[in-house]
Amino acid sequence: MRATIVRYTGADMRSLLSIFLLAACAVPAITPEERKQLLARMDGNAEHFGAISRKIWEFAEVGYKEHQSSALLRDELQKNGFTIVGNIGGIPTAFTATWGSGKPVIAILGEFDALPGLSQDSSPERKAIKNGAPGHGCGHNLFGTGSAMAAIEAKTYLETNKLPGTIRFYGTPAEEGGGGKIHMARAGAFAGVDIALHWHPGTANRVTVGGALANINAKFRFYGKASHAAAAPEKGRSSLDALLLMAHAVDMLREHVPQETRIHYIVTNGGAAPNVVPDFAEGYFYARHPDMGALDGIWDRLVKCAQAGALATDTRMEMEIVNAVYNILPNESLSSVVDRQLQMVGGVKYSGEEQKFAEELAKTFPPDFSLAAGSQQQVLPMLVAHGSGGSTDVGDISWIVPTAGFNAATAVPGTPGHSWQNVACAGSSIGRKGMMVAAKTLALATIELLQNPKAVQDAKTDFERAKGSRAYESRVPAGQKAPLNYRDNIRAIE
Repeated sequence: MRATIVRYTGADMRSLLSIFLLAACAVPAITPEERKQLLARMDGNAEHFGAISRKIWEFAEVGYKEHQSSALLRDELQKNGFTIVGNIGGIPTAFTATWGSGKPVIAILGEFDALPGLSQDSSPERKAIKNGAPGHGCGHNLFGTGSAMAAIEAKTYLETNKLPGTIRFYGTPAEEGGGGKIHMARAGAFAGVDIALHWHPGTANRVTVGGALANINAKFRFYGKASHAAAAPEKGRSSLDALLLMAHAVDMLREHVPQETRIHYIVTNGGAAPNVVPDFAEGYFYARHPDMGALDGIWDRLVKCAQAGALATDTRMEMEIVNAVYNILPNESLSSVVDRQLQMVGGVKYSGEEQKFAEELAKTFPPDFSLAAGSQQQVLPMLVAHGSGGSTDVGDISWIVPTAGFNAATAVPGTPGHSWQNVACAGSSIGRKGMMVAAKTLALATIELLQNPKAVQDAKTDFERAKGSRAYESRVPAGQKAPLNYRDNIRAIE
């Protein structure tokens, strides 16, 4: 019998070697029975983690002040065998919790900051627990808890089956405008990470491929000269006039920017009394766009509006960049891994009591919001979709390491974001049911990635392709520390 001789090129040999190494490193995937056991165990732990999410909901701590919330999650992870590293980037509430060793290193992101002024009971009618106090209007009490649960459950599976790999939970503070993840990344916290996974509370179960808006925001401070507004107005130089002129110029600017742009602001200090010409005024401005390069030009024009206000009023202007975040870089192959697990986990089904809650809450929605038809009883997973028009510091992480995320239906369909209605859902059983969908999806996706080297490599290939020649460079000034007191102007109304 004649032998067949096959000659391989150098490229062929490298390809065969790569395939051989992937096969050699492959670990048997989770079996249907193992998956069933894992999900059943998570259902058994749902009450415990639901109680943790409720405690964080009650703490309702704003960005960089989440001391109780961060400690609660740290303690839970440490009790489950994770090694804790805290005070990352000089941020007392930032931490990592690591278990395992070797590659790949899978990061699971968790948030826990509340929003100012949204205090609300977990009821379908407006009822503040404390007027003016913070509330979890974005469901981050569920986000941090669900992610921690996923990390613990994935760790249990790996430990039981004696499998290699590293799971690292990231406790990331101040997502709401404070950029906690950016400062953690600058401190080297994401060095060596292969994949980052995240989720976010929402009104639907869906995987998001990229999306979100790049965002630059800053506090503009104007310094003038105080004087009696009636007796000697000519001696005054009004800082408030400067701020109002800036705001007016920005409002006119809206007409001459790309339609995807979003600009919004508040006056954080407008003076003390009408009969005193204010010698100090401050405004907090946000600008957003889907592309950071385009946003740079828009922001330059916004700064000129501030300079014009100061010039016209003979005052002095200072600008402090508080935060700047990138849009999320899409990763289709990694998103498909997450989507596959979300489809497997399925949606949530409301109990009779929850359905009644949903219907009562829907009566309070604005006219253009409504309880989504056909989804009152069961919120099912949706196919892959593009992200929303919000902004998040997850965007910066997605430019550093391959990242994928999804939404879980923790709120009644149709619930407005950053609202008291969202706070009510986040503290209710509806929120906790959605959190379990997220935790299960994250746990299964983490396990698949730890067992599938090709999926990790595909995600890295997609990452390089999407990034192309564009370099990541944070717009937060180099050397600037985390703005630990950026919420200090927020005070509860007694």
